[in-house]
Amino acid sequence: MARRGLGEQLAQVLGRAVRDGALRWVRNRTSSSRASTPGTSTPGTSTAPRPRTSRPDSTRPRSTTSRSTAPRRGVGGDYPGDFTGLPDLTYAANPDGRPDPGEIVWTWVPYEEDHRQGKDRPVLLVGRDGGWLLGLMLTSKDHDRDGAREARRGPQWQDIGSGDWDRQGRPSEVRLDRVIRVDPASVRREGATLDRARFDEVATAVRALH
Repeated sequence: MARRGLGEQLAQVLGRAVRDGALRWVRNRTSSSRASTPGTSTPGTSTAPRPRTSRPDSTRPRSTTSRSTAPRRGVGGDYPGDFTGLPDLTYAANPDGRPDPGEIVWTWVPYEEDHRQGKDRPVLLVGRDGGWLLGLMLTSKDHDRDGAREARRGPQWQDIGSGDWDRQGRPSEVRLDRVIRVDPASVRREGATLDRARFDEVATAVRALH
């Protein structure tokens, strides 16, 4: 009876050992299977993908805008240069609000030595050249005092008297030897209309230079 009791106890011990070993083996297999399965994670660990931070594309060319220092002027472009030769001098003054030959207007006049720069000043319109108006610039400076020096230097001036184009009523002179192009769209305002007699005097003087 003692041997039988001892055998039963040994069997029970061995059974529990086998059962415990089998349970540990199953648990280990389950843990390794979870760790190798995509998308699974241990508690407390976030599996959300990190957001990508966009980096500036250094290879993309930067847009640069070139700005001209000179004002845009001219029919469809910049100032092409003064008119050369004898223009077709025509008196066509018409008080219709649009600039016409025979009228004195205020507009942008380029400097003779640098057409990229200039200033607003009165101009006597004397004709047309395609889409351009042709004009002679005015000044209130008296050139008669140094006429000999002016003749040697080149510029030729003629008195046209005073008119509504000068608010101070000062006598004006018109330059005869430089014919500038005027874009009708660049005319600031009409100053006055020169009478036909004085216009014809200016036209005669311009023709005499040619």
